[in-house]
Amino acid sequence: MNDEQFDIQEELKKLPSKPGVYIMHGNEDRVIYVGKAVSLKNRVRQYFQTSRGKSPKILKMVEQIQRFEYIVVDSEMEALVLENNLIKEYSPRYNTLLKDDKTYPYIKVTTGEDFPKVFLTRKVHRDRSRYFGPYTSAGAVKETIELLRKLFKIRSCSRRLPQDIGKERPCLYYHLHECLGPCNGYISKEEYRRHIDRAVDFLSGKYGYVRNYLKERMQAASDSMDFEKAIEYRELLNDIEKLSESQKVSTVDSDDRDVVGLSILGTQAAAQVFFIRDGRMIGRDNFHLDTEEGDEIGDTIYAFITQYYAGTPYIPKEIWIQTEINEKELLEEWLSGLKGNSVRILIPKKGNKEKLVEMAVKNAENHLLMDYEKLKRDKARTKDAQEGLRKILGLDKLDRIESYDISNTNGYESVGSMVVFYDGQPRNNDYRKFRIRTVTGPDDYSSMREVLTRRFTHLKRNERSDMAPDSFGILPDLILMDGGKGQVNIALEVLESLSLNIPVCGMVKDDSHRTRGLYCNNTELPLDIHSAEFKLITRIQDETHRFAIEYHRSLRSKEQIHSILDDIPGIGEKRRRALMRHFKDINSIRSADVETLQNCESMDVRAAQNVYDYFHKQ
Repeated sequence: MNDEQFDIQEELKKLPSKPGVYIMHGNEDRVIYVGKAVSLKNRVRQYFQTSRGKSPKILKMVEQIQRFEYIVVDSEMEALVLENNLIKEYSPRYNTLLKDDKTYPYIKVTTGEDFPKVFLTRKVHRDRSRYFGPYTSAGAVKETIELLRKLFKIRSCSRRLPQDIGKERPCLYYHLHECLGPCNGYISKEEYRRHIDRAVDFLSGKYGYVRNYLKERMQAASDSMDFEKAIEYRELLNDIEKLSESQKVSTVDSDDRDVVGLSILGTQAAAQVFFIRDGRMIGRDNFHLDTEEGDEIGDTIYAFITQYYAGTPYIPKEIWIQTEINEKELLEEWLSGLKGNSVRILIPKKGNKEKLVEMAVKNAENHLLMDYEKLKRDKARTKDAQEGLRKILGLDKLDRIESYDISNTNGYESVGSMVVFYDGQPRNNDYRKFRIRTVTGPDDYSSMREVLTRRFTHLKRNERSDMAPDSFGILPDLILMDGGKGQVNIALEVLESLSLNIPVCGMVKDDSHRTRGLYCNNTELPLDIHSAEFKLITRIQDETHRFAIEYHRSLRSKEQIHSILDDIPGIGEKRRRALMRHFKDINSIRSADVETLQNCESMDVRAAQNVYDYFHKQ
């Protein structure tokens, strides 16, 4: 919708007195604020009434509003969920934004199985398993699982038991005496379950039984002069003591809770969360939030809770905070819905509970003070670097930079990545991933042409629509290609075909695969490797490359990317491997005739014909 056609005062009259979410748009139609309301009519009109009593943040935001839109929902709860989703999608400038995006490790015990196993996971499901965590260190989780295996001889394999009992030989862990061999029926289901029960008790902090058992075995080994075994038991005891020491802080009961402390300094905020499980602190973590001058502690805690718990897989029974917040009952209802059980938000007022919250607040303050000046310097440095780059390239404006890369493995589909930097900072919510649809085999130029065509065709469609633009609907001020002249020319061809005029530069690397400069306007522009501009370009290139590689690897690990040979009838894993061993790459297979294909190991006439037809009849 064009700003000139939007009459704010007229649109205010049309607002319904119903619950919903409102979206404020600023210059270039960017979303600058998302809010929810019990009555859209009352809430949105307040922004445009007298400025008396409004915070500096709201006054500044209202000056920039070009238009607004709204979405009507049936309840406050629906408005809360939708508001949170839209904040994640748009990262509006005037919303308090949680900057950290972490996935915590848990220990999962598959207690619903006949022969349970124990392993690390980052997702919590509503199943019959037991979960312990979250932990802040994946390394600590792996060490704990290793200790459990040594203590209780629990299996770590993924075999389906009891269905697969006796189908394969026992693994190495059985021969190392770190598994009881249920895969071969060496232990009954009932006896194995007793070992699992002891492991669950151990994870719950009940170390007494194991300590006494190991001390008795250590003494017995020592008495029988088996000092090597005695040392082994002593090391296990030491490992238990270390684990116990790291979880020493305890509370007044054995409930699960998170203790949240928050501190604000200028336009930055820090939250400290203590993870307390079964009455013991098992870990803690820090989070940064972007705020605006004048934001209240209560409002910022509210924003943190909605954003953090919308993305974490585990929600405790209680959340302790330092001050009262608006709509606490609504938040509790929302959290309870996510958890599937009652969740309470409490503000402790006295005793050890209050002291624990104060400890979290103090930790948040210390963390913020340590990082605040560094954050300010880093932000100013990157902003200056982007301004310096604008001057070097002779651009009128340089706010949004988009960078592109292609990643592939020989014989596998290619994937593309789009990374966005705004004001010198990565804008993660605007990142986009592409699975290449029209290119067979590794062809970076054709793959890049497809990626850019899809991205900017989407932009043109958005221009013809009255809908609010997403990340694809915003025009970049500069396009960076992870490559030199060839990739730049591909980008220019695509832009010309779509009648778009956007500056394009290639990030050129030296023989050691390190950034050395920019290729722009048919000229390589060298950059001082010590300059802030060079460091910004290097950072963008590294981030673009990382994002593409990470996406490609994640798809491969999930077996979502497969060899193009897998799509050919009659070509299974054995024949696919034989073809790749014989021909080395897909292009050689594509060029081979039926007779040559048939001469490959494991291939017959029909399979060879299928391969030939696949590549020559498309």
